[in-house]
Amino acid sequence: MSQFEDLRVLQEIFGRPGTGPLAGVVVADLSRVLAGPYCTMLLADMGATVIKVESTAGDDARAWVPPHRDGESTFFLSVNRNKHSIALDFADPEQLAVVEQIVARADILVENFKPGGLARYGLDYESVSAWRPDLVYASITGFGTAGGADLPGYDLLAQALSGMMSLTGSQDGEPYRAGVALFDVITGLHAATGILGAFHERQASGAGQHVELNLLTSALSGLVNQSAAYVTGGSVPTRMGNEHPSLYPYEPFPARNKDIVIAVGNNGQFARLCRCLGAPELAEDERFRTVSARNANRVELRRLMIDRLAARDAEDWFERLKAVQVPCAPILGVDEGVRFAEGLGLDPVVVAGSGDREIPTVRHPVEFSRTPVDYTQAPPRLDGDRDRVLAWLERGRPAVRKAS
Repeated sequence: MSQFEDLRVLQEIFGRPGTGPLAGVVVADLSRVLAGPYCTMLLADMGATVIKVESTAGDDARAWVPPHRDGESTFFLSVNRNKHSIALDFADPEQLAVVEQIVARADILVENFKPGGLARYGLDYESVSAWRPDLVYASITGFGTAGGADLPGYDLLAQALSGMMSLTGSQDGEPYRAGVALFDVITGLHAATGILGAFHERQASGAGQHVELNLLTSALSGLVNQSAAYVTGGSVPTRMGNEHPSLYPYEPFPARNKDIVIAVGNNGQFARLCRCLGAPELAEDERFRTVSARNANRVELRRLMIDRLAARDAEDWFERLKAVQVPCAPILGVDEGVRFAEGLGLDPVVVAGSGDREIPTVRHPVEFSRTPVDYTQAPPRLDGDRDRVLAWLERGRPAVRKAS
């Protein structure tokens, strides 16, 4: 059966429009919680048909409340739109056979079981690649499959072990975690990138491969200049509160009513800041004229800036500084941040699903001029697509069969 006919069957059974850049691609999603589901949601938004294979108890994140929407975890809802759920007991031979059929029809498999956890079912990479050598198989772990295989793959552990928490918080205070599971998200992004790279290569070679990721490696990569400070420069970075190790001014400053963030990245921006503050002479002061000088004399510069910022409210400074192209921002709550994005015309909120299953979600981060993403499917209820998945397995292209 041709790819066009496959796409037609997928559209008919699953109700997706087939306009995205990954239309016709099938993903077997054996992941749960955050890193894997975030990756597969990005693929699903781009048109891939994602079959979310859950245990009979469901993805752990379904139970992570509060907060919730009509009793459903907003954590789960945040990373599972455009997917189709089927609940299967891997320990039951008949249900495991259904999992194998899904894998046989997939182009991509994503899993984040504990290292070795799928081997007992014959679904590890070595076993599956023997009968599906063309499958792109992505594995996400916490700390790899060697010395870190027994460490649980939680984002908070990666923040602690990578050094991230040592960088977060006030200089004389305790370490803090980021306010979001940052490295789960970064790993999910890395996974999507790696999968697409391997899938692109498969178009030429016809061969799949194993794409492996772990939270700690993604964390160290995501620390960018901070990890490079040590690896490349031999310098161990430390907590600096809201300050930047290489730029100043680059932090929140108190205005008359509340703080405003000012982020100066070059000398031109600093000169415009000084003029707006009514102190153009500071830009020519030898203590502040260059990036390195401002870093060396940041305590005195901060005092001088605070004296002048006290004359106006943060909102007033935001408009004035923005007008002269000095990077700045008030510190908003998440609700205010969403409304601010709406005010910029970014349309951050999109409704996934239709009818009695419409759920507001956050927009996919990429816009495509010819092959737009869609939000046809709301996050699935547990086992909510069993009939459609089974119907799909009865139709479409002949599946590669696992050797008995």
